[in-house]
Parts: sequence; C-alpha cells; structure tokens
Amino acid sequence: MSESTPVLRLVWPQWQGASPQSVAPLTAPMPYAAAQRGYSLGSRILELVAPVGGADTVVVPVSSEQGDLTVTDGIYARSIVLDQLREALRLLDERNPERVVTLGGECSVSVAPFAHLARRYGDDLAVVWVDAHPDTGMPEASYDGYHAMAVSVLLGHGDAEFVEALPATVDASRVALTGLHAWDDDQEPYFREWGLATFAPDDLRTDSEPLLTWLRGTGCSKVAVHFDVDTIDGNEVVLGLGADPGGLSSTQVVRVINDVAGAADLVGLTIAEYVPRQVITLVELLKQLPLLGDTH
Repeated sequence: MSESTPVLRLVWPQWQGASPQSVAPLTAPMPYAAAQRGYSLGSRILELVAPVGGADTVVVPVSSEQGDLTVTDGIYARSIVLDQLREALRLLDERNPERVVTLGGECSVSVAPFAHLARRYGDDLAVVWVDAHPDTGMPEASYDGYHAMAVSVLLGHGDAEFVEALPATVDASRVALTGLHAWDDDQEPYFREWGLATFAPDDLRTDSEPLLTWLRGTGCSKVAVHFDVDTIDGNEVVLGLGADPGGLSSTQVVRVINDVAGAADLVGLTIAEYVPRQVITLVELLKQLPLLGDTH
C-alpha cells in the first residue's frame, strides 16, 4: 500500500446502477437516453461546483456504452458495474487516503470509499446513510439496480462477487439510515432483520440529538456520511432521480450533517444521485441548434 494521501476527491460518474425500468418513469418527459446518463452529468457538475481545496482528485473511468445492456442477478450492466467497482478500489488503494470526498453518480459510489475507510479504521468507523431509501435491496428483490443494494453490499450481503471485491465491510450496528421515508416492501425485512438504526425525517426536524445519541452509543470516533440528494423534500426541490415528498428540508439536511461532523471525525463524505434535469433539457436543446449539433 502506498503512502497516505490526506484527502482524496473521488469523482465517480457512474450511471449504470439504475435499470431503464426504474429511470424512465421518473424522468419523463426527458428523452430516456439522455436521462439515463443524468447521473454521469450530475457527477461532473458536482466536480465543478464542489471543489475540495488542496485535495488530490481522481476520476473513476466509467463506460459510456448504453446499448444492449441487461439485468443479471438483479443488477443492470452487472459486469460493467463490477469492473468499475474494482477500478475505484484500485485507485483508492493506490492513493490510500485518510479521508475521501466522493462526487457521484448514483448512490452505490459510496461502497468503495466506505469499504476503504472501513479497512483503515476498522470498528472505529460509523456510517450515517442520509437517504430517502434504505438501499438494502438484494439480488432476488423486485427492484433491479445496484444502487438499491449499496448498503447491503457494504454490510457484506448480496452478490458474492461484489462483496468479495471489498477490502472490508461495516457491521450493521455501526450504520444508521437517516431521513428514511420511502422503500419497496421487500427491502424492509432486510434492514429490520439486520438491525440497522433508522431515523425518519420527523425524528430529526427540530434537532439532531436522536442521531447523535446513536452515534455516541457506537463508541466510534470516525464517521462517514453518505448524502443522497433525494433525501430533500421533493416539495422543496427535486435534485435526485426520485421526487418523494415528506423528506428533510435542505436546511435540516445541512444541520444534521454538520452536527454529525461536530460529534465525530468526518473521514468520508459522499454526494450522490444528483440528476440535473434543467441541464439535461438544455443539452438536448443545444444539440438541435446550428453549429452545435450534429454537423454531418
């Protein structure tokens, strides 16, 4: 393993975590092909607007292939996604960062950096997963897509090849699903059975103390935070693929994450699932203009 990098900014424009069947109904009337790559564009926009001063930056190579991709064992574009996971882990191993800021991409982009941090910090690492959804899907579940399995894999459950690729996993007792308020019925048995702590938006509207009490109870001094932007109430703003109402407000999310960072040493932060709808619409418009579109 190489000498440590203090802070690494990992740009990971992965878009294949969601299957066409899950993307299309949520992105109409945008053209499906453009919407499918929305996560990739969102990651690149985050790279521009969320600089990390002085941090090294690496970009995980992501395939742009969109044709003839299929679902295998519940995972869309499974072989591509597995290759990209392994490449992200290789880059992390090469840089060996003490802290990682990940700019995605769909929400499975947290799996590799959090697994890296779990190897580095062991049982001293807690994970706060700020998301409207539990991401505790399994290959046999009804929802096809790796991004719905991210927490499961990080815990060591699910597709064996994905789990075996990880340098470490995180025990369920040190993972809290935060802002949780929407899920498929066949995901709930897993997060209940595994004993994950769960905090609904109403638990955290006025203060962050319930979550901070849980964090102190883990005994961990380090914490990694995954922030899926669809946690924010869809009635305030639609930033992610979904537009679920009833989530935390943007002000509440900022307060929760800052309170967590004040209660433990923040060693990982992921921003994920940003789908820039207006930018996608603008790109499609520009393609139709003279000198900007197809000039064949």
